[in-house]
Amino acid sequence: MKLRFRVLEGRPSQLPLPGYQTDGASGLDVASAVALSIAPGAWARVGTGLAVEIPPGLEIQVRPRSGLAAKHGVTVLNAPGTIDSDYRGEIQVLLINHGPEPFGVAVGDRIAQLVVSSVVRVAVEASTEATETTRGTGGFGHTGR
Repeated sequence: MKLRFRVLEGRPSQLPLPGYQTDGASGLDVASAVALSIAPGAWARVGTGLAVEIPPGLEIQVRPRSGLAAKHGVTVLNAPGTIDSDYRGEIQVLLINHGPEPFGVAVGDRIAQLVVSSVVRVAVEASTEATETTRGTGGFGHTGR
């Protein structure tokens, strides 16, 4: 299966398209097309200079890179972000800096992973009852520590 990425005007020509870094990787690393700094506690939209054509029945999940989180406290604010198959605008990554220092993003820095996933659409209907289960309405922490 192939994904078509459209390179947007103004994107630095030396930047690679998103790619897998290892044979076992599930996410395509995507790079920043802009340079900026994110203050501690702040967030920013980071443009990639790319748009993508996603086939119907699929989505792309925008996920954090573990190295940015572990080393700098930087992650994707709305993780996982979702790119729907009918979206044709620029892929932007909403990064937040939970670290104690400003975080600099340089052009070409790998800022997120793009994971392609199947989408299941359902029909929605109203109901006044639900099937009983052992768990029932037990929510947060109901099974203990």
